[in-house]
Amino acid sequence: MAPGKVYLVGAGPGDPQLLTIKAVKVLKEADVVIYDRLVGEEILYLAPENAEKIYVGKRTGKHEVPQEEITELIIEKALGGGKIVRLKGGDPFIFGRGGEEVEALVEKGIPFEVVPGISSSVAAPMYAGIPLTHRDYAASVAIITGHRAGDAEKPIDWVKIANAVDTLVILMGVESIDGIVRKLLEGNISPSKPVAMIESGTYPKQRTLIATLGTIVKETKANQIKPPAVIVIGEVANLGRKLAWFKKPLA
Repeated sequence: MAPGKVYLVGAGPGDPQLLTIKAVKVLKEADVVIYDRLVGEEILYLAPENAEKIYVGKRTGKHEVPQEEITELIIEKALGGGKIVRLKGGDPFIFGRGGEEVEALVEKGIPFEVVPGISSSVAAPMYAGIPLTHRDYAASVAIITGHRAGDAEKPIDWVKIANAVDTLVILMGVESIDGIVRKLLEGNISPSKPVAMIESGTYPKQRTLIATLGTIVKETKANQIKPPAVIVIGEVANLGRKLAWFKKPLA
């Protein structure tokens, strides 16, 4: 039997209205949906009622299903035929391990298609009124993973990056914020540099904390900021004080 086709689909940053038209079409035709933690129920409801839905979500420090097993599951379902949707929060190729999964599909000769999604690295700051580039403040951006910042497979030279670009966008960095800030300050990055922490970006419960590199650790703890959150370091972070437009819906 010929294998099915795998679609790696970006579910976007949280707000279901930010899902792409193509993602909606693929979901409505899915036979199997293999989805992550940050995929909302409203998006899952788009899949047919009889589609098999398999949760493989991961939490920081606690992986319910190892990545190797997820990849094996995708291949197993694809070999059974039909349309297999691998649904990921944000975009599949921005810290979503989509590249690893596609490599495995290529090795097995399984057809696939990638459907881009809006990454929280862009959407969360946008909803907080923070443009990542601005003619007066920022002409360059770097998107970095803060996950296991002190023990990453590929060490991150925080100071080198901070000196090379105007705006740093850090995903999965809340639980590593102490170490990230320490390395930046030790590298003589100014403690007065603006920092924004956007919790649950694009969700109804979104909230934004704006501080400085010297105060963000204390403020994050005092305000009990929890993942998922996007961190923006750079002069543009201060624009969130006057350009914020997103208002929480009435309860």
